[in-house]
Amino acid sequence: MPTLMHKKALDLYYDYLSIGGMPEVVKEFIDSNSHINAIDYQKGIIESYKNDVTKYSDPTNSPRIISAFDSIPVQLAKDNKKFQYKLVQKGGTSTIFGDSINWLVNAGIVNKCIKTRIGIPLKMYEELDSFKLYMNDVGLLTNLSEFPIYLIKNRDAVNETMIGMLTENYVACCLKYNNLNLNYWKNDYDSELDFILQSENGLIIPVEVKTSTHTKSRSLNNYMKEFKPKYGIRLSSKNFGFENNIKSIPLYAVFCINKKILDEIAKDSHSN
Repeated sequence: MPTLMHKKALDLYYDYLSIGGMPEVVKEFIDSNSHINAIDYQKGIIESYKNDVTKYSDPTNSPRIISAFDSIPVQLAKDNKKFQYKLVQKGGTSTIFGDSINWLVNAGIVNKCIKTRIGIPLKMYEELDSFKLYMNDVGLLTNLSEFPIYLIKNRDAVNETMIGMLTENYVACCLKYNNLNLNYWKNDYDSELDFILQSENGLIIPVEVKTSTHTKSRSLNNYMKEFKPKYGIRLSSKNFGFENNIKSIPLYAVFCINKKILDEIAKDSHSN
């Protein structure tokens, strides 16, 4: 992308982190050019979710569902974003909250990203008891987290883990919208990749998410050395590029990633 267009697209991306993609919220933001008005609409959607929980779920389970939902910002603010039941409630277990999480997933309110080992098909190597939960819309996560808008605008002033949780949630939403399964990978040491994708032709593609132009990554490098994939993807604020078998894709272009494109990148990388 030309430098000026790249910068403009990044500015729009950071607006998206706070606004999200809910139609009513987007329309209000466009009509009023006001983040405050958009926030009010987001709050209304979150409240409607909770009202639906009370209305459509078992009365004995609805408080657990709402507690699991409210814990998502706390879960994603950790360095280790694996969902922990004890953060919902002291002494919490899968027996207590498992049905609640399933309700949220089935209702389309949250997306589950499941840990996987590496093998084809990925679905057969999933470790179902290890997962992360992402909101179905990054703007709603920003609202639920009470994340100050000015910190998104002034990105140098915020902890990278905090802006990182919004970035990962945004990527998860984009991939889910393109009908890609959400998986992540972690080894027995200290390497972890945010997403592992499978193409139409069965290629396993590692994906690492970075919040800025600082893209050094021991985890992605370790994965590339161990599994030797045809290529890897790094999502960041950097422009498009291809170097050392890693495809660089700007964060604003994640919506372009689908199963077919993953195979096309493999062809291009082989010809290069």
